[in-house]
Amino acid sequence: MSRVIAIANQKGGVGKTTTAINLAASLAVLEKKVLLIDADPQANATSGLGFDLRKIENSIYECLIDNEDPKNVLLQSETENLDLIPAHIDLVGAEIEMLNMPNREHILKNTIDKIKDNYDYVLIDCSPSLGLLTLNSLTAADSVMIPVQCEYFALEGLGKLLNTIKMIQNKLNTDLEIEGFLLTMYDARLRLSNQVVEEVQHHFDKMVFETIIQRNIKLSEAPSFGKPVVMYDATSKGAINYLNLAKEMLARIDAKNKELEESKK
Repeated sequence: MSRVIAIANQKGGVGKTTTAINLAASLAVLEKKVLLIDADPQANATSGLGFDLRKIENSIYECLIDNEDPKNVLLQSETENLDLIPAHIDLVGAEIEMLNMPNREHILKNTIDKIKDNYDYVLIDCSPSLGLLTLNSLTAADSVMIPVQCEYFALEGLGKLLNTIKMIQNKLNTDLEIEGFLLTMYDARLRLSNQVVEEVQHHFDKMVFETIIQRNIKLSEAPSFGKPVVMYDATSKGAINYLNLAKEMLARIDAKNKELEESKK
């Protein structure tokens, strides 16, 4: 059964797109069939996987606004097992165009439902806002992963995001879970990084992934070569961090599924 995971935080620059690209690629390397949906008008996940934005003819925009079949929009990435539904700058206008559509919060879910059974995991790279595109992503998702950067304002704005998640759980998607909080941009040399780790772990306890994504030059360089870090330099710290995250997430999901099966007996 396919699992749809939104990667969301309305703060920009927290490692959201980096996580979307590299978690998707790591799951693909672990032989899971993965679809990455770029739902951010900046389209960084699209260019980060090596696609030229000027040559994108159909994107998630056409699926949302023109009801285009997502199968016609799919792009195969260079990473085996990893497909992409790209974004385009047109997506900037999508929120306004969606305002008067019926069931406007469920448009992305309807798109994903047409295709998700072909994949083990569908990852959505959300835009850095709490607008209609992000509401659509959270309504379509089974769970949400929240990247939190190890910097001064880390917890600022998280309350607003958690309130939005609660509202969606109450009104639009009662099954939405928090997949976990992911600490990103960690620098062991900085006392502040360690303080943020302690603070986030104190606040959210077991909901925080044990894997922490460290600052890493190869991780920063990889998007400019249009590759996930695991394809750019598989031995780098960034590649190892994201492979560990993928393994930890899979182990968590397995454990949760086993618990569910036990409780049904």
